[in-house]
Amino acid sequence: MAATMVETPPPQLITNIEWEMMDKSKFFPLYTLSSFTVRCALYPLTLIKTQIQVQRKRDAYKGITDAFTKIYANEGVSGLYRGFWLSSFQIISGIFYISTYEGVRHELGKYDVSPKMKSFIGGGCASIVGQTIIVPFDVLSQHLMVLGLVKGKGMTRNTQMNPLGLDLDKRMTKAALAREVAVRVYQLHGPLGYYRGYGASLAAYVPNSALWWALYTAYQDELLKIAPTWMSHLLIQCVAGTFGGFTTTILTNPLDIVRARLQVEGVGSMRQVFRSLWAEEGLVGLYLKGLSARLVQSACFSFSIILGYETIKRVAVSAEYRQRVRW
Repeated sequence: MAATMVETPPPQLITNIEWEMMDKSKFFPLYTLSSFTVRCALYPLTLIKTQIQVQRKRDAYKGITDAFTKIYANEGVSGLYRGFWLSSFQIISGIFYISTYEGVRHELGKYDVSPKMKSFIGGGCASIVGQTIIVPFDVLSQHLMVLGLVKGKGMTRNTQMNPLGLDLDKRMTKAALAREVAVRVYQLHGPLGYYRGYGASLAAYVPNSALWWALYTAYQDELLKIAPTWMSHLLIQCVAGTFGGFTTTILTNPLDIVRARLQVEGVGSMRQVFRSLWAEEGLVGLYLKGLSARLVQSACFSFSIILGYETIKRVAVSAEYRQRVRW
């Protein structure tokens, strides 16, 4: 009697690469390079978003296109990258951010915690660590960003946009201007001046980060249910990240406006800034101010970050899992 051949079912494809599956010596250098590339490409959107958020009503810009056109006409490409090198220190905080996120998810994986809750808690913890490192650089870079509102040719000078009282007619290199900003912040506010708006940053970014990662996981699960089996899982993840970015931006936009105002103007508390914005802009203005710029930035940033992050995880995965990873 012929022996019955029993076929072994193929191993299930891996759709979510966990922290312990990766070769960290590959992951960290690739992640750093990817993060820098994305931030470099999208920095003009961040700058435009910040300038629109801190302007009074629509004194300087009517929208994204108007802001881009005026900044480019007045200052050229360098104007769109004002404060970039200070802001690029976010790459350092980004390494701590993603390590915290993945580390917390790994620890929570030892307990009966749902994937969405792991992502929510991991995203919140990661943001606390990241903001603690980056806020001083964020404060300085945002001062440099909004100087374009004051310095732009043909625009109304607004001393509230130059709270440090910098002499903008004096010719200085970018490095000298950055040093001048750092010195003025210390002279006016002391060491704690570098953490001006830290509470507002946590209030804005911790919920944003927690919600984004949780929604990213939730959208990914739902898209997997309806997407055809032949569709790239990486594409599904990029779409899920973009949807998550849109949702969190709409929910947290007022908090981000308050944070930007606090860090630039350096006066008052979150409650006072919120009341001032309410008086100036009203409910609609407070909620919609800079929203279109932030939505565009969030969509581009979320898609690019997930594309880089998930691709790097696949490239850095250990050899034993490589053949089972679903692209």
